[in-house]
Amino acid sequence: MLNVEPDSLAPHASAQRRMRPTFTRLRGGLTLAVAAVATAGLVGAATGSAAAAPVAAAATPAADCLWAGTGHAQGTTVVAGGRAFTCATDQLGAPRWVRGAARGTPSTVANPGARTDPAGTFSAGAQQPGTEYNDYCVGTQLVGGSESVYEVVSDGGALHWKAAGPIAQWAFPAGTGPVPTTRSASLCLPDPVSWPRN
Repeated sequence: MLNVEPDSLAPHASAQRRMRPTFTRLRGGLTLAVAAVATAGLVGAATGSAAAAPVAAAATPAADCLWAGTGHAQGTTVVAGGRAFTCATDQLGAPRWVRGAARGTPSTVANPGARTDPAGTFSAGAQQPGTEYNDYCVGTQLVGGSESVYEVVSDGGALHWKAAGPIAQWAFPAGTGPVPTTRSASLCLPDPVSWPRN
């Protein structure tokens, strides 16, 4: 009996050996091509999402400016204390009132005064006449908050009132004016610490 099989496979084995380096090179090239396409896809997706982010941010309308708890749309101008205030945004896109020129017209918004923490009631840039809420001590002397106009300022995202000028800058309606404090200097201690800390 003759074994023909090894003889018949011999030409195929040598052909496979000749093709193996070519196949290995093709497989390696194919792997590199697939990796390059995948990488380009990831870079494109990242670039696409990065490019889409500013568009999405630009499409988001800025928040309303608050004045005495009432929201006013961007670009709206109100009059308070004899001054015009226009709703705009700051560098970070947060709502902010921008003070304009003096006007001889009456206020178009409520002006309760700087009576409480401004967060949730007034946006940065809003101004109000001072009240007892703004009273403070310098040593044993009580300084009434009603002696100044206060502006809402942002300090790292937190809003608070800051003195912006003398009360004479605020135009009160006829027959009204600043309300003096009912507090006494007896609250002030004889040390350099100011109270309350605003």
